[in-house]
Amino acid sequence: MSEPRRGDGFTVIELLLVVAIIGIVASIVMPALSKAKAVSTEISTIGSLRAITTAQAGYAASCGGGYFAPSVTWLTLQTAGKAGFLGKEFSSDTVTRLNYKIQFTAGAVEPTSPASCNGLAAGLGVPTYFVAADPTVTSPSTGTRHFGVTSDTTIYQSTAFVAPFYTGLPPAPATPIH
Repeated sequence: MSEPRRGDGFTVIELLLVVAIIGIVASIVMPALSKAKAVSTEISTIGSLRAITTAQAGYAASCGGGYFAPSVTWLTLQTAGKAGFLGKEFSSDTVTRLNYKIQFTAGAVEPTSPASCNGLAAGLGVPTYFVAADPTVTSPSTGTRHFGVTSDTTIYQSTAFVAPFYTGLPPAPATPIH
């Protein structure tokens, strides 16, 4: 004769049922979390592009006599004891941040540009620039869009590489971010 079951504890079937439910819920949630990570990476990259364009605008208005810096490194230099226009995380014209390669490209040098407040010699300022941001790895969890911005501060997005351009519109399929 079997003993009556006491009420303390769970059966193996009950535990397996709970594990199965947790597995189903996790399989539903994981793609959404991957997409959220990709979106946050892309938003951070767009923020980096905006930081560079804002730094260039500040440089042109207060230091470059209306011309932009020909390199990101000029934006990070201190001027008269004040902080640079851009943080040190942008230590060169090409940096990798959050699986995105961000690359600065200067337009043609303007020979009539004045010397800047942070040591750039006369004739080395530029009237235009382009910054590209391309994913180093393309996957649903790291971001798939390519970005580019010109000196007019319009940020463009594309499903393919955005080739450098300095005036007008980028080649298709790039479209402005609204």
